[in-house]
Amino acid sequence: MKKIKELLKKYEEIIVYLIVGVLTTIVSWAACFVAKFFLDSNISWQHFIINTIGWVVGVCFAYPLNRTWVFKSKNKHIIKEFGGFAASRISTWILDVLIMWFFVNIVSFKTLLLKLLSLFNIIISDVDMQDKINYWFVKIFISAVLVTLANYVFSKFLIFGKKKKKKKEEDSEKEEDDTGKELNENEADSAPSEQ
Repeated sequence: MKKIKELLKKYEEIIVYLIVGVLTTIVSWAACFVAKFFLDSNISWQHFIINTIGWVVGVCFAYPLNRTWVFKSKNKHIIKEFGGFAASRISTWILDVLIMWFFVNIVSFKTLLLKLLSLFNIIISDVDMQDKINYWFVKIFISAVLVTLANYVFSKFLIFGKKKKKKKEEDSEKEEDDTGKELNENEADSAPSEQ
């Protein structure tokens, strides 16, 4: 039990990040679901609007949770920090779009997936269904994984990591100052007194 607690403590940030990521995904998909009541996802530009609504809602939901629970940021410049967070999410949104375009339109896993399904006696002859299977395979197992990793790296090292880095630098400078003072005090103590 002690080992489990140690592992949970060691990987707390990653575990909480994954939980927040799942919650963000649910909220984002729920926003898309609601938007589909007002827009037609079969019309290209409206489908784009639906996905954009989901993305915006997801980013607005994810920022305070990542700030507070995952990375425990104390940065007083919240607007600047949110701007960096949103910018990093825009870059990973572009990554998601490119991955989906490439693996759905250029390099399809459809044939491989259909062969795998046929091993379990699952035969899908409907072409639309085959396309949907390929789409969701790429969305869940390739794009979501790569985007999640990229978002974590951006958040940890670029968005929320700056404050920790500055604090380490300040602590290091303070140690150097303290060490310098100690050396000066030691030199003063060891210097011969003039009488």
